[in-house]
Amino acid sequence: MVTMLDVARCAGVSKSTVSRVLNGKDVVREEVKALVYKAIEETGYRPNLLAQQLATKKSSMIGLVMTNAVYNGPFFSTLVYNAAKFCEAHNHRLIFADGKQSAEEEMNAIDFLVRMKCAGVMVYARHIPAPQLAKIISESPVPIMALNQRLSALPDNAVFIDHYRGSEIMMDYLQAQGHRRIAYIRGNMLSPSNTARQQAWQDKLNALGVKDTDALLAQGDWSMESGYRAAQALFAQGRTFSAILAANDDMALGAIKALKDQGLAVPEDVSVAGFDNAKVGRFVSPALTTLDIPIEHMIQNAVERILSIKNDPARAALCGTLVVRESVGQRCLSED
Repeated sequence: MVTMLDVARCAGVSKSTVSRVLNGKDVVREEVKALVYKAIEETGYRPNLLAQQLATKKSSMIGLVMTNAVYNGPFFSTLVYNAAKFCEAHNHRLIFADGKQSAEEEMNAIDFLVRMKCAGVMVYARHIPAPQLAKIISESPVPIMALNQRLSALPDNAVFIDHYRGSEIMMDYLQAQGHRRIAYIRGNMLSPSNTARQQAWQDKLNALGVKDTDALLAQGDWSMESGYRAAQALFAQGRTFSAILAANDDMALGAIKALKDQGLAVPEDVSVAGFDNAKVGRFVSPALTTLDIPIEHMIQNAVERILSIKNDPARAALCGTLVVRESVGQRCLSED
């Protein structure tokens, strides 16, 4: 392996001179820099960027911490894609650390990225309590941004999606189509996104005088398979409803399959809607009505705040946009 010393020998300079050139020190004459760059090309030397950053306390990396329980699915693939995109747009590289399955492991992942001299860290926490995360942020030597989580103690260090308001928008649309008894397929019960969406669903039904909301609730785990099983369970229990709202698009698609297997048509017999605006929802039949979640804006805001780039404060709290397609129709199933 070619080393910095090999470059120095090829260029006829000292190793420290090569180091100063690579670190951008202005004390090196231009003709000496030219010799070093020529030697780098001739030897094929590749600098150890991490070692440079640890030595100079400069970084072109931005960290992301996320628990592996939520890797699967379009929401999180979109999140990671946009994180990489906006880091690259600002000449930084995304570096990922697995938060695994506990608050301690999430904290270890944050600490790892801070010690790696990242310019900043984005944290999609699932186990660290908000007060503890706020304490970590306040004591961190680099900026840390909490994703999809409110931090009342440190509002400038949080960018989040208002999932409650987004669910209200979806419920208002379903109710405007005449649906009164709307079943809900929930995701992971520990998920703040699901908790907010489910609460808005329940509040909207209660406002209409629907009291037996527990009878309209089915458990999923974010996957298509769980959406299929949840819809089957609703029918097996003899529940009466004219629409199903699933906490994400994958479960909504599973529910559509279950309805078809029951010999029911969507939306003629039962309407179905979801959240996240997964790409596949455009290409199924019927195309899925959903709520587009502004993940791109959330990540853009977080990266810009880490790098102290002026951004739009309105992007701090986002609720999503209704996408009306074919899977929701006027109420057709008797709800009496």
